Amino acid sequence: MEIRRNQERNIAVEVKDLKYTYSKGLPYEKEALVSVNLLVFEGEAIGVLGHTGSGKSTLIQHLNGILMPDSGEVKIFGEKINNDKKFLKNLRKIVGIVFQFPEDELFAETVYEDVSFGPKNLGLTKEEIDERVLTSLIEVGLNESYLTRSPFSLSGGEKRRVAIASILSMRPKILVLDEPTSGLDPLGREEILKLIKRLKNDKKVTIILVSHSMEDVLSLVDRVYILNKGKVVFGGDTVSIFKDKDSIEKFDLSIPEIFILGEELKKEGFNIEEPFRDVEIAKKEIIRNLKWSGKIL
Repeated sequence: MEIRRNQERNIAVEVKDLKYTYSKGLPYEKEALVSVNLLVFEGEAIGVLGHTGSGKSTLIQHLNGILMPDSGEVKIFGEKINNDKKFLKNLRKIVGIVFQFPEDELFAETVYEDVSFGPKNLGLTKEEIDERVLTSLIEVGLNESYLTRSPFSLSGGEKRRVAIASILSMRPKILVLDEPTSGLDPLGREEILKLIKRLKNDKKVTIILVSHSMEDVLSLVDRVYILNKGKVVFGGDTVSIFKDKDSIEKFDLSIPEIFILGEELKKEGFNIEEPFRDVEIAKKEIIRNLKWSGKIL
């Protein structure tokens, strides 16, 4: 698949009037996506939010051809997804999906075997496969000592990173992450968040994040789409939606506490230059204000 570019911002994903129904024609059919429209630009990170059953998982399965629309279309870098086998093989090199609890899909005796599975199917040479495996492990914060280890002997956070490395070894330009920090302890969660930020900022990977964690969304993504009953009910800037308390409550979402802290400090007269999207920003802004006020040197 050739990536089509234009003179302005490149569109990585375009979804138009997407509809999908499970068990169509049967008594228990369920309309999962009613008419979904969204755009994702190359190099940005977006969040897909919504309560359970809103259509999030169904939507992302359309992004690399696991599911095909009943009507409407999905385009990746300008090319409409179809069910041609050769097309889908190429598509899955470009769009990688890390499903919830990806460590459950680890299967091999060693980390090397797991991470090399995808590249081997691409017909690469042994040298190319080895390079991709090691590079992918390093990208997720693991070193070559992990190559011969059993994935089942690793911690939860390490397993999650190996599973992500197995997707990165395919060198995707778009990475879809379904609840990437779910079930992890605080340290494991922080490691995964740092990894996603590195992939976006350093590797320029386009990120699509599906999450129930508003803290993760606030920290990572530029824009959000909110799904409700198979429809997009909001699409816009991440900070703007968290400032709109009524909309957040309407969609059964929550405002992260770190964000609330920044807004409350503003009301108290603090000169907050940027919204509190994570602890590091909050720390920087509070220290700057305290220095300005003369309370610390």
